[in-house]
Amino acid sequence: MSDENDSSDKTEDPTQKRLDEAHEKGDVAKSQEVNTWFVLAGATLVLSSFHGSIGGGILAPLRNLVANSWMIRTDGAGLMALTQSLGYSMMAALGVPFLMFALAAIAGNMVQHRMVWSGESLKPKFNKISPGAGFKRIFGKQGLANFIKGLFKVIALGAVMTAVLWPERHRLEAMVRFDVSSIMVVSTNLTLQLMGAVVAMLAVVAIGDFFFQYRTWFEKQKMSLQDMKMEYKQSEGDPHIKGKLRQLRQQRMKKRMMAAVPQASVIITNPTHYAVALRYERGMPAPICVAKGIDTLALKIREIAGKHDIPIVENVPLARALHATVEVDGEIPVEHYHAVAEVIGYVMGLRRGLSGRPA
Repeated sequence: MSDENDSSDKTEDPTQKRLDEAHEKGDVAKSQEVNTWFVLAGATLVLSSFHGSIGGGILAPLRNLVANSWMIRTDGAGLMALTQSLGYSMMAALGVPFLMFALAAIAGNMVQHRMVWSGESLKPKFNKISPGAGFKRIFGKQGLANFIKGLFKVIALGAVMTAVLWPERHRLEAMVRFDVSSIMVVSTNLTLQLMGAVVAMLAVVAIGDFFFQYRTWFEKQKMSLQDMKMEYKQSEGDPHIKGKLRQLRQQRMKKRMMAAVPQASVIITNPTHYAVALRYERGMPAPICVAKGIDTLALKIREIAGKHDIPIVENVPLARALHATVEVDGEIPVEHYHAVAEVIGYVMGLRRGLSGRPA
């Protein structure tokens, strides 16, 4: 009952993170019918392309063995050499077909999902030996699909064999009077026709089974709202913790800005809501913002500036514009160069007047 409730709660499509985790564990959508089709199609291709070379490659060394049997050495070294020679001949004749079989088996997996290397499937899982789980696999949706698929394959295979072999029934009856070479030719042709028809029939089964297996796997990967929340917390972090970290960063930034205010050349204010502290020295390409803030933070900046005799200039539009566009420790934007230059020139003029220098 709990499993049913759990599955009914999983109404959300899986995220990419959930799908990637399933792939890393070896849990992928896979149809065995697709693998079977690729192997059978590869066998058909091999038989149609290499049946002559395979037969010749196997027949030649065996014929030579029978023809020269009287010359075979019976000691250990001779028998070892004979075994190696026959082994090399078999490998030369069957090497390419076996390679094509291996490539077909690999291709059957590659077309369904990307390569996966996981030892998760090797770990013992006690739920696989559970009678309840076994009963569910046999009589559940997967078991019913396998039964229907197997029944369809038996019926379709019988129909294909009948369609291919029935028109050839008279020739098959007459094959008892053929010589061996003629029987091989007829048998090869009929086998290729039969395998081609079976491959075409199994293509329909493989396509249907793949979509069914993918849909079943996708439904299994679905998530509940609670799963979505937990994944968000794991990937993005707990909102409470993120809020604490953000608060700590803001506090550190405030302390750093307050420590940098005494180094400012001028404070541009709103006059009460905004405050931007700028530092400029000869040789700098542009003034730099060392601190900025609004309301209470702006008031704190002005207090520190007053204690260190830093000029405070009231310029409402410039203060608002600088606060919105410039970052702390960043240079002021180009569009504010002229306005800030006037303020800096005014402040430098005040300092020269206070120091007794002529303007």
